[in-house]
Order: sequence, then C-alpha cells, then structure tokens
Amino acid sequence: MNIKTTDRWDEHLWHDASPPYMKAFRDKGAKPVNIIRNMFAQQIAELHVIYDESNAVGMALTGKLTKDRVMIIDYLAISRNEQNRGLGKALVDALKQKASDEGYEHLIIETEAEETPDNKRRIHFWQSCGFHLTDYVHHYIWVPEPYQAMYLPLLSDSRKMTGEELFVSINLFHQLSFRKVKKGRN
Repeated sequence: MNIKTTDRWDEHLWHDASPPYMKAFRDKGAKPVNIIRNMFAQQIAELHVIYDESNAVGMALTGKLTKDRVMIIDYLAISRNEQNRGLGKALVDALKQKASDEGYEHLIIETEAEETPDNKRRIHFWQSCGFHLTDYVHHYIWVPEPYQAMYLPLLSDSRKMTGEELFVSINLFHQLSFRKVKKGRN
C-alpha cells in the first residue's frame, strides 16, 4: 500500500483518483472538477490517492482551514471491490497523522443523517476510526438530505465539539470551495 498526496492540481493523480471518486459520489454530491481545481488554486485542498501495487484503489479529498486548525475530509472513497481490506482505515490513519503533524486540532467530516442502512454503515466506519458523532442535524438549503458532523480530536486536551460549531467550519470550507479565485492568483 502506498499513498500519494498533493496540494497542487495534478492531472495524473486526478486521473487515478477520479474513478473511485465518481463511482462513489456521482449521484451523491460530487463536486465538479472545476470546483476542485478552484480549491487547489486557493490552496485549501489536498488530494490523497491510495495504491495497491500500481493500481489506484481509493482516494480522499481534504480541506484545510489553517486559521481554525481544522482539516476536513471532504470525500473519501475506496473502490467497491477493494473494500473490507482495511484500506479505508489505513487512509484515515494517514490523514490523522498528517493533520496531527501539521498542527491541526481536529479532523472533521459530515455524513448523511437519514437513518438508512448505508448511512448507518458509514457512521459506524467513522466511529471505528475514532470519530465522534454529534447530535445536531444540519439542513442545507441547496441539498435535500440532512447531515451530521463527526470529529476526531487530534490533541489529548481537545475539548468536546458541538455539531453547530463544526458546521461553522464545514460551511466556511464550502463557501471557500465555490468562491472565485481572483485573477493573478495561482
């Protein structure tokens, strides 16, 4: 297992990450590629691709709110035929280590809140990785399904977070993701 990470747009790495990303999120809120490129132009994103031998078997797209000391796992996908081999946990462990090494206080995600078997399975996965589920259910105006926030404290003295607090960071990240980059910036 090998993980490649970049904080700059990399066409080759995106080519490897795109199949698991699109298969997992095409019908569940995948961001268009131009928005993902915009996130890299603003220097608020990293792409992580996990390989088994030379085959890309999964990916994660993370967001960085350095002022808030929060790293957001925006998307994480493992190819369906590679699931249940520990690759998702290995990728999350690598993200935890990277976030901790870079001084982030929390790793956060949002997950669908509707009580379906798939959503329960996803929440259980994140809990098995050490994430805490918050009670607050967030309703976006532009997507029909409700969401909950989950977080993983990276410091031993990190305080408990509420869903409302976490969605302040999540909403800020989404706003930045869709904000136009000013001319002259990378």
